[in-house]
Amino acid sequence: MSTVHTRAAEATAPGYRPRHTLPLRVEAVRQLKRRRTLVMGAILAALPFVLIVAFAIGGTPGERGGGGGDRITLMDTATASGANFAATCLFVSAGFLLVVPVALFCGDTVASEASWSSLRYLLAAPVPRSRLLWSKLVVALGFSAAAMLLLPLVALAAGTAAYGWGPLELPTGGSLPTSETLPRLALVVAFIFVSQLVAAGLAFWLSTKTDAPLGAVGGAVGLTIIGNVLDAVTALGSWRDFLPAHWQFAWADALQPQLEWGGMLKGTAVSVTYALILFALAFRGFARKDIVS
Repeated sequence: MSTVHTRAAEATAPGYRPRHTLPLRVEAVRQLKRRRTLVMGAILAALPFVLIVAFAIGGTPGERGGGGGDRITLMDTATASGANFAATCLFVSAGFLLVVPVALFCGDTVASEASWSSLRYLLAAPVPRSRLLWSKLVVALGFSAAAMLLLPLVALAAGTAAYGWGPLELPTGGSLPTSETLPRLALVVAFIFVSQLVAAGLAFWLSTKTDAPLGAVGGAVGLTIIGNVLDAVTALGSWRDFLPAHWQFAWADALQPQLEWGGMLKGTAVSVTYALILFALAFRGFARKDIVS
């Protein structure tokens, strides 16, 4: 459907109110009822229980004398408390697993409408193109944030039931008092969400460019993996500072006796900058696109 056709419909429809088209509640209910949303939620909710069973069968890394590498070794203290277990679940999932729901919710949202040939009918309602994108983007980011919260909340509850409640034991020594544990974990989740905005922006932009949802989701996940690979190339030197992947574990600074903001602020600046550019490209391209599906 052409832009001229959409604007003509908007001008002639009696009682037409652009802001009342495609309400967020309606879009949220539509996305919530989709099978991929339920499957993704089930996978994230099941991960903590899988780790608990794994620790019960194989023992904790600390008991085996294993280390988690030279960056952070949260695995060594995974069973010290429910808070430690929640932090460990975030550690093992932040690099890749949490990218998947973000890419899925943001990459599938527009492309799926095109693949179902329902996109042109939404615009014929008429729903302004900018309104359609805003509604879908806000709902997609909302579901992405919910996915980020679901995992640590389930992990915190399951970990507390399995290992008890207590202070957050730090791999470097010492611990955080219980009064600071939840605020620090909330800061970790917030930073992980912000760091995933690049994947969200990339998936959303690709979703406006293709009629294949799998292409948008897979493209976002694939480019995220490429970013991780490039970050591992130490020969790039300071150029890695411009890679979002370089800062994805900067939240480890929140799990130190003295809270450090430097890495998280730099990572936030890089992620937000890339995300805003990608979101702008999505809106600009979609506004000029001839919708035929």
